[in-house]
Amino acid sequence: MHDIIIVGAGPAGLTAAIYALRADKSVLIFERGAFGGQMTYSPKIENFPGTVSASGTEIADKLVEQVINLGGEFEIGEVLSVNDNKDTKTVVADSGEYEAKAVIIANGVKHRLLGLEGEEELIGEGISFCAVCDGAFYRGKDVTVIGGGNSALQEAILLSDVAKSVTVVQNLAKLTGEGRLQKVISEKKNIKVITNTVVIEYLKNNGSLYGIKVKNTESGEASDIITDGVFVAIGLIPENAVFSELTELDDRGYFASGEDCTTKTAGIFVAGDCRAKRIRQVTTACADGAVAALAACEYLDK
Repeated sequence: MHDIIIVGAGPAGLTAAIYALRADKSVLIFERGAFGGQMTYSPKIENFPGTVSASGTEIADKLVEQVINLGGEFEIGEVLSVNDNKDTKTVVADSGEYEAKAVIIANGVKHRLLGLEGEEELIGEGISFCAVCDGAFYRGKDVTVIGGGNSALQEAILLSDVAKSVTVVQNLAKLTGEGRLQKVISEKKNIKVITNTVVIEYLKNNGSLYGIKVKNTESGEASDIITDGVFVAIGLIPENAVFSELTELDDRGYFASGEDCTTKTAGIFVAGDCRAKRIRQVTTACADGAVAALAACEYLDK
């Protein structure tokens, strides 16, 4: 029996563990992938307070070390469900069943990918997802943004301030982002928009990206776009459905929990990118982790 089980070892889950452990609670953290979550995709982070420059993996390693030093435990595996037994919770994982008095779900989100061959291997080697995080690495270079919604247009606008050129590739006949964003895009001299076009192949050399092959959906004509980097902005995918009986989900599948990180089920808390929120950054995930852990400790101490 643990005081708190945390689902996910991203910045939200690891921060939650630190706060809970410092409150003298026993903590078990489940992680099915890489410790650090989405931030491990970033080769350099320069907007994390107190850290001038570090890779996402380096920051994750420091957080994990801090958790271990405080006595936290880790379990590698996927959580399949959580059952509410009122005073206790049963976490069902692929490795067995575990008991806790409270659960913090910080399972994050995953970026929607195009599903092309070799795509995952190019993440961090030419494929990025966050202009705020990685845009500075493409100063004076040519970049491409895949997508035409709000996120893609915001990425393109941010990148246009540092990149030599930005090419937006949209699979539909027009952009779908807000009119004000489209207006800004149209006024940027270094942004080019290509519509009715899909990416059919990543072009790479020695494991690094140097371009993409695209196809016009009307003519069927294929062509190459030589680019230094590709920012994939076709949406994020929350994976919260398995917890839907314990929590409220919004229409996009995110946990519909406020800044207090509580849910409709006593003893179940949520934190990080899996929660409905406007800004998804490492710092906001850490903030959620602190809030959720303190809320869980307060629940346990009643």
